[in-house]
Formats: sequence, structure tokens, C-alpha cells
Amino acid sequence: MLERLNQALDHLETRLDEDIDMAEVARIAAVSEYHFRRLFSALAGMPLPLYVRRRRMTLAGADVLAGRLTLLDIAVRYGYGSGEAFARAFRSVHGIGPGEARRTGAVLTAQPRMSFRLIVEGSTSMRYRILEKERFRIIGRKATVPLVHDGINTAAAAHVESLDEPAIARMKELAGSDPAGILSAAVHLTDSREEGAEVDYWVGVATDPETHAEGLDTLDVPAGTWAVFDNHGPYPSALQELWRDVFTQWFPSNPYTGRPGPELLLTRPVETGTATDSQLWIPVERGIGSAGG
Repeated sequence: MLERLNQALDHLETRLDEDIDMAEVARIAAVSEYHFRRLFSALAGMPLPLYVRRRRMTLAGADVLAGRLTLLDIAVRYGYGSGEAFARAFRSVHGIGPGEARRTGAVLTAQPRMSFRLIVEGSTSMRYRILEKERFRIIGRKATVPLVHDGINTAAAAHVESLDEPAIARMKELAGSDPAGILSAAVHLTDSREEGAEVDYWVGVATDPETHAEGLDTLDVPAGTWAVFDNHGPYPSALQELWRDVFTQWFPSNPYTGRPGPELLLTRPVETGTATDSQLWIPVERGIGSAGG
């Protein structure tokens, strides 16, 4: 899969001075556009649109300093309909406008071309199973929180603390579907997996798809395939490392791609730093061109 991803990035590089068909780029990678955007963000540490803008502005910066084209010609070359829009994008990357850069010969910021390679660190094995699950419903309480890669997510912890006993008791009464027990679910609101990107964070239970509960939020989850990872280690660092490894190591070396859907987590409440057993459920599908399935 990494070879196909790098082929897709090579193709993207040749389209920086024209409209980029991201569906075509994803087809070269042999994955869905949804999975390509998610996987790129996890591997690169930035959203795909940000990388494209930085690469375009890197090339545009070289054109500005060369002085052979007018600023408007450069703007049009890289897909901007006005000098003002181009100047805003240029400033967002370089910290100064293109006119100032040309006049002063200022130092600009370059975004190098990316390529991916798999580096496996440590000796921790990833235990997982693939299962099919019919549609179900999550019933609980939802809050929008920022993504945190390391350490306690204070916004998510505050949401958990805000749950009252009657709500928790009602959730437990309604629990009737696997994964069993109180769980959390993360629904990413953008393609980005950068620190601070917003997610809808649910605390609730999995129930039958027809279950209703007054005063609680509901999230309908369609039928599909799931990769379920078992984890044991200190909370929350072991889980955050597992989440990272799923996207940077497991996906690139397995015949599955991500699909839209919530990422589910089952874990026993523990003190920070205490080891606990957890399950991470990731919605997946067989990759394009994979054998079997």
C-alpha cells in the first residue's frame, strides 16, 4: 500500500498548477478518497489540503523570487482567481505577501515533497480481529472536543464528569448490543487528525437500532466491517499509541482501508498511568483490488 500511496503523491505533485482531482489521486493509491485523506493526515501529521497549499506556495515562492512572471500570472498559474486570494494563501505559508517578498528578497518557507515509508519501532504486537456487524445505535451524551494525541484530553474528561447518575443508569439499562458496556465513540468532523482538530465525542452504549431514550442523544451506525484491536497498558498513553499505530503501521501493511463511521473505545475507568484492558473498534472495508472478501 505504501508504494501506491507514494505513486499517488507523485501524481499529485504533477498537478499542483491545475485543479487536482482527489478522487483520481485516491484511485492511484487504490483506496477510497475518504481513506486516502484520513491516512494521509495520520501519516503526514497535517490535512491533505494544507499539504497541497504549502506545496503550491513553495513553488509559487520560487516563481515570485525569480521575477520572470507577474504576480497575477503566478496567482492564475496556481489556481487563484484573484491577486488578493493568492496573497492571502501566500502569506499564510510564508508570513509575508508576494509583493513584499519580491521587493525585499525575503527568506521564504518551503514545504518539501513527501514520501512515505514504514518504520516499525519497538516489539509490541497488535492483536486484532475482523468482524461483521449489523447496524446498531449508540445512545448517550455527545460533546464536541479537540483531538489530543498525548496525555489527558481535559475536554473529554470534563464531558465524562458532567454525566449525571440517572443518565448513566439509563444507559446501562439500554445496553444490549456488542460492544457491551459503557463506551466512547469519536466521530471526526474533518479529514484532519492534527492535534486540536474537532471530533464529536460520545459516551454511551450500543443498542438495537430501534431503541429510543428520551433526554439522551442517538447516533445510528450502519452495518459494516470492523477491525477490533485488544490493548493492555497504562491509561491513556497505551491507547494513544495504539490509535497512532493503527493508522501509521496497521493500515499500510494490511488489505483494509478505513470507511466512514465512529471509532469506538471500550475501557475500564482507571487512574491515569494505571494499566487497563481496552478494545478499539475501527470501521474498515477490504481495500480496492484486495483478494477475497
